[in-house]
Amino acid sequence: MTYVVSNLHGHFDEYKTLLSTINFRDDRDVLYVLGDIVDYGPAPMELVEDMSVRVNVYPVAGEHDFTAVKMFMGYEKMRKTGQRDPDFVSDMTAWVKDGGQPTMDAYRQMDDDGREGVLDYLSDMPLYEEVTVNGRDYLLLHQGIYDFTANLDLDELEPEDFFSESLDPTVKYFDDKTIIVGHTPTTEENGGPGRIFYGNGSIFIDCGLGRGGRLGCLRLEDGKEFYV
Repeated sequence: MTYVVSNLHGHFDEYKTLLSTINFRDDRDVLYVLGDIVDYGPAPMELVEDMSVRVNVYPVAGEHDFTAVKMFMGYEKMRKTGQRDPDFVSDMTAWVKDGGQPTMDAYRQMDDDGREGVLDYLSDMPLYEEVTVNGRDYLLLHQGIYDFTANLDLDELEPEDFFSESLDPTVKYFDDKTIIVGHTPTTEENGGPGRIFYGNGSIFIDCGLGRGGRLGCLRLEDGKEFYV
């Protein structure tokens, strides 16, 4: 079975509970995680390490993951050279205040091999995935596509193009595929408890876990929804 989830935001316990709830098995199932693995939650590095050793869990980068990579790289440079870049320190301070504190604290507590592994994993995350399930095509990404046109070559876009504009649920972007995204808490769309929200050829699956909501997961074979 094929499952899609997003915005885990360091909530390792909820992630493990979800795997148990859906009876996730390495020999038959696939899970796509649509960005924002880190920040806010209490166990971002445990989450990254667990995902990184599962061959059937596929991450897609979110803006928090992208920012964490930049912060880790800047931290490593500062740690090795002993030089403080005021601009970087300012960026680091802003990130820490915007939910990055648990991520930075956990990263700093790791040994050199652990930090290298986390940095490699987050750096290698793709910006989107395309999958076909039961003859239906899906484009999986975190937030949206800046200045979208139907004939756009996604491989030519910069990372910022995927993180600077949210998907519009009223717009039908493709006639032949469905876009699934995270990023925008579904309470902003339906005004109620965090539930998976269906737009015009799009599906929004961030049910607000990082902001005190819950975790939503969609099974693509039959459209069944799961919540933790």
